[in-house]
Amino acid sequence: MLTSIRGLTAATLSVGALVTAAPAFAETAENNGAISEELIAASAALDNNGAEGAEIVLSTQTASSIDRASEPVAVTANKMAGESGLTFSANVALTSEYRFRGVDLSGGELAVQGGFDVSHSSGFYVGTWASNLDEDTVGYGSLELDLYGGWSGNVAEAVSVDVGFIAYTYPDAPAGDFDYYEFYGSLGFSLGPASATTGIAYAPGQDGLDFGGGTDDNLYLYTDLSVGIPNTPISIDGHLGYTDGSLTFTNDGEAFDWSIGASVGLGGNFSASVAYVEAEGNFLPGQYDFTDATVVATLSASF
Repeated sequence: MLTSIRGLTAATLSVGALVTAAPAFAETAENNGAISEELIAASAALDNNGAEGAEIVLSTQTASSIDRASEPVAVTANKMAGESGLTFSANVALTSEYRFRGVDLSGGELAVQGGFDVSHSSGFYVGTWASNLDEDTVGYGSLELDLYGGWSGNVAEAVSVDVGFIAYTYPDAPAGDFDYYEFYGSLGFSLGPASATTGIAYAPGQDGLDFGGGTDDNLYLYTDLSVGIPNTPISIDGHLGYTDGSLTFTNDGEAFDWSIGASVGLGGNFSASVAYVEAEGNFLPGQYDFTDATVVATLSASF
């Protein structure tokens, strides 16, 4: 007695295959002057059209014939996935401190972060990412939620491009304008175990960046370098960035940030990294130092 959907499907496909093949079997047997007893029993079972017949037919099929009978179903599923061209991915991370362009946004405390992305084979993508914040020091509430979309792809051998739009939102921020958006673009280069990315992000003037400091826009330029150590899962990573505008968290409206560290693949979908992070900053005595140098450790996974 077949009790599972998968078993019932296999039996149905096996019956169909045998019915299709029956005329050929009969003609061959007649020409050869012999019909096997096993096929006669199977044919009798099919004529009965009952569950017992289904069991007899399934018992006469080998494992390889059942796999071949199921193959068109798998091919159809793969074809549908290929036609859609969509890829879904997710990521999650636990980091000792949330640093955004060198600036501390979690008050020196742990941060839980994660996101979800949908990309198309054409290169277009959309996604979302979130992290907890320290609302007592940053003043943006306890949650950052980013929404973004763009296009990425290779424009030449070992050269890639990424352009898009991102909105930074703070759902539980206090009264006032805190949300803002920016446009970004980058070029990526790879050569053997080494890769480099240089990019720009620009946030036009908007209420969410008007902190009363005489400017309400922001420009960010950066370069990232990574070199894999041959025959190991370890890479050495470096970063240099320059901010000019409202998002420096300093008193002079411009600042550099940099980091140096290492990352390692832990097998499967997991990786870990550690980096020394620092940024320029001029703060009055008693103010929280958002750019104090620190070491940031991160454990992340992607799916």
